[in-house]
Amino acid sequence: MIDMFKGYRGRALEVLKKFNIRVWSESILQTTRGEFSGIILPRSENDDDYHIVLKLSTGYNIGIDVNTILSAQEVGYREAHYKIPEKDFPFDEGKPRVKLLGTGGTIASRLDYRTGAVIPAFSPGELYGAVPELADICNLETEKLFAVFSENMGPKEYITLAKAIGKEIEKGVDGIVIGHGTDTLHHTAAALSFMIQNSPVPIVLVGSQRSSDRPSSDAALNLIHAVTAASRADIAEVMVCMFGPTSDEYGLLHQGTRVRKMHSSYRSTFRTIGDIPLAIVTRDAITPLKDHYNRRRMDKQVEIRPYFEEKVAMLYYYPNMQPDMIYSLIDAGYKGIVIAGTGLGHVNKPLYPAIRKCAELEIPVFMTVQTLWGYVHMFVYDTGRDLMSYGVVPAENMLPEVAYIKLGWALGQTNKIEEVKELMLTPISNDITEKEPYNGYLIYQGGIPEVEEFIRKVHK
Repeated sequence: MIDMFKGYRGRALEVLKKFNIRVWSESILQTTRGEFSGIILPRSENDDDYHIVLKLSTGYNIGIDVNTILSAQEVGYREAHYKIPEKDFPFDEGKPRVKLLGTGGTIASRLDYRTGAVIPAFSPGELYGAVPELADICNLETEKLFAVFSENMGPKEYITLAKAIGKEIEKGVDGIVIGHGTDTLHHTAAALSFMIQNSPVPIVLVGSQRSSDRPSSDAALNLIHAVTAASRADIAEVMVCMFGPTSDEYGLLHQGTRVRKMHSSYRSTFRTIGDIPLAIVTRDAITPLKDHYNRRRMDKQVEIRPYFEEKVAMLYYYPNMQPDMIYSLIDAGYKGIVIAGTGLGHVNKPLYPAIRKCAELEIPVFMTVQTLWGYVHMFVYDTGRDLMSYGVVPAENMLPEVAYIKLGWALGQTNKIEEVKELMLTPISNDITEKEPYNGYLIYQGGIPEVEEFIRKVHK
């Protein structure tokens, strides 16, 4: 009986029992909002008890409020175990070798209707069954390093990844792809940009905003684009490869220190900030958008610097922030702080004593701007000049998250404050740029006539 109603409880369970509807059954539900038909999916024990979940014929899942259900009829039963067909990945001596390192996420996956879980497909055979186009691009090898949600990625994982990539480069792979959840993908991209320097091959991080069981999934195309870039691109940088526009037209290659996730659900969520992307990638071509980047080489030489100090914090300044926010970090033994300040890099005066205390204890404090675009300019107003006199260091146009990652990396190598400052202010992989290009800051405002005309005529 428990299996028949897997995961359902309370009012939802009562409704299923009332109409004798089982989980995994094909059912028709008459509701106050119309008729719905599909497969009844199981629910997690942590979900609410007043929705029944249907997978529609379109592939989308919807929740039906049980209070709207007038009647329900089971018209079929299908305990589905959707499985991607697994085939031997063909080997072709003429194709480049690409290594896919897995950290988690659902870049290619299958939905187990029995449990409702999205299960990653990761072996070469599974990936070939899910995305057969990969065999036309390269010889693919895979290795699962972790199986974690991206919010659980951290310094230990960064270090393990960097070392693993170094070993693969020594083995002579032509490119590396890293499957990663999207939420903190840009943090990992920044960490690898500092830990892996002067790579001879492309290192491409890729994820998906929508899992493979959804019709609108970006997983397969993102993976195709990433593998194409890893195997064929002349750009030997740490990059993020995700959708360019919201449509399926092309992907973009973003530099690992200048990229940021900017939307919670759009497939085109990743944007290059303060610059332009490195390249456009399609199934057939890679089109560079910039001239200056580290180019692919035939050697196996790479510098791996896998260091990170975990006691580093990032504070997003807000009006009326109290000094105990900083004192608590001092008391907890933090070794460095990055502040995302207002405007040109400002905080309020009540924080000054705590900031002076950091200077006395040789705890470096770096200032970034929460505007994301633009540079820290702390010499313009008295506030900025005061903060610099108390030891705060402007971090140029580093993104706040990048500065946080770089400070952890720098402190992992030295605790001498002048050496930390030198590491932080030495540009690495474009984390600090001499200037931002005129087209490096574009935010279209909807509703304005010329923007609406552009959207109608040029792109959606």
